[in-house]
Amino acid sequence: MFQSFENTARPEQGPPRLASLRGEIARAGLDGFIVPRADAHQGEYVAPADERLAWLTGFTGSAGFCIVLPKIAGVFIDSRYRTQVKAQVDLASYAPVPWPDIKPGSWLKEQLKSGGRIGFDPWLHTKKEIAELEAALEGSGITLCPERNLVDAIWADQPQPPKGPVAVQPLDLAGESAEAKRIRIGAELAAAGQDAVVLTLPDSISWLLNIRGSDIERNPVVQAFAILHATGRLTLFIAPEKLSDAVRTHLGPEVTLRPPSAFAAALRTLTGPVRVDRATAPLQVARELEDANIAISWAADPCLLPKAKKSAAEIAGMEEAHLTDGAAMVEFLAWLDAELPGGGLTEIDVVRALEGFRRATNQLKEISFETICGTGPHGAIMHYRVTKDTNRPLRPGEIVVIDSGGQYLNGTTDITRTVAVGPVDTEAKAAFTRVLQGMIAISRLRWPKGIAGQHLDAIARYNLWLAGQDFDHGTGHGVGCYLSVHEGPQRLSRTGDVVLEPGMILSNEPGYYREGAFGIRIENLVLVEDAPALPGGDDHRAMLRFRTLTFAPIDRRLIDAEALTEGERAWLNAYHAEVAERIGPRVSAPARDWLAEATKQV
Repeated sequence: MFQSFENTARPEQGPPRLASLRGEIARAGLDGFIVPRADAHQGEYVAPADERLAWLTGFTGSAGFCIVLPKIAGVFIDSRYRTQVKAQVDLASYAPVPWPDIKPGSWLKEQLKSGGRIGFDPWLHTKKEIAELEAALEGSGITLCPERNLVDAIWADQPQPPKGPVAVQPLDLAGESAEAKRIRIGAELAAAGQDAVVLTLPDSISWLLNIRGSDIERNPVVQAFAILHATGRLTLFIAPEKLSDAVRTHLGPEVTLRPPSAFAAALRTLTGPVRVDRATAPLQVARELEDANIAISWAADPCLLPKAKKSAAEIAGMEEAHLTDGAAMVEFLAWLDAELPGGGLTEIDVVRALEGFRRATNQLKEISFETICGTGPHGAIMHYRVTKDTNRPLRPGEIVVIDSGGQYLNGTTDITRTVAVGPVDTEAKAAFTRVLQGMIAISRLRWPKGIAGQHLDAIARYNLWLAGQDFDHGTGHGVGCYLSVHEGPQRLSRTGDVVLEPGMILSNEPGYYREGAFGIRIENLVLVEDAPALPGGDDHRAMLRFRTLTFAPIDRRLIDAEALTEGERAWLNAYHAEVAERIGPRVSAPARDWLAEATKQV
């Protein structure tokens, strides 16, 4: 089994660990210290060695940070985690702070009216992050002080950094050789007058070099640093024990290998201008370059957009991975429907069964994230992770949200289906239908080239807004190809300012959550592609559209068919017909019979 169900939050450990940290803060001559959920690579998911926020507070969400002051310790969490945090931290010691409604600058000014010195580890914060906080603190008498990591100083049994083996991603799946990528990105640097770029994001390095790793659970990325020169030569800072002879051969003579401990010193030997991404690179990178009087050219990581715009080979691989995954999902949903009438199923039973069907494909490398399976009120916890302590039975009249995905050598999947456990009330059914209408709206969308995700996000919310409802997460995130299930820079959200381009893959996942009652989410992955011209359309106006990659039935028992428009009904019926056509030949006879019933027209 990939997923375990242990409760890793230790709120009872929070008070003594907080006391120890406050002692270190005082000894360092500081008035506070910032503890982010981040590592030096700024990935969403971190290795056990970097789980400082969880170790200190008990909070295990994928985003957040803590600011520890002498009298208060604020745990800053966004809207996805405001229910979860209450159950995971000692509320007598830690104060949850709704972020970004309350920003750290305003909070610090309120708590430290007479000023103070706040420490932070410059390897765990970006230039952009610290600059924004300094601007917010201007005139307050509060200063930010780069400091050694004070959590590490008190974490006696801190795990060692990961040293998972590296594998080569085959050329027929990558679609472009690592050498060609290095030369292509190097030429971009040369055209911009930049001598080199510092790369710190694991998925950028993994994509660029056509390698995959095992340093981070659920994400096949390689933790390393790299310096790519305009010539296409690259220095890779990586633990040598991660590399087999085959990987070393694959990397070739134009890639110099050095240990991570040599990274900081190497920065000081570069010739400028050196490109650095202020939004992703650790602040310490800039500090090393500035101390050596090396010119910095602030610009985005040059791998982000090329990685986001999938090659033809990557798209083909993602398509096949979704058919494999869709067959596993149909086998699972058929099993679930057969088991539900007998009762006795729990959330853990569901997670284990789904993982089993994916493993039965003999193609699954990993799950792409911890499966979210929440029934009844647990469904309203957007990133709920079931444990042995929280495991809840599936009860008649409830609905269950199942958000899951798989990592396959040819692609990454992410799918959410919400399933009825027997007849449900009309209120939940109405909300489900509104969420479905939002998902269909995005699926049917056509838009002019040059539009960013922030311009499309509201379309998924239209019917919910009419009913006075909404959801507190983005409509969609980018997805990697056998890389991170959450990939930037593209997104469908109010903050998604990157223009959508052909080859990008995103999730389409509107939802609705009523705390203490139920949750709803429906999710498919979609590919951005050129849209064919329509009769009567503007000949000069190039348009784009989404093509759906995910194929699994949507629970018709939760749909108020009368509320659907003719166009929405046509889309749903066509989608279900395609699911039956594509997935039917890939599943067992019993699952095929179930699929025929599940995809009937509404």
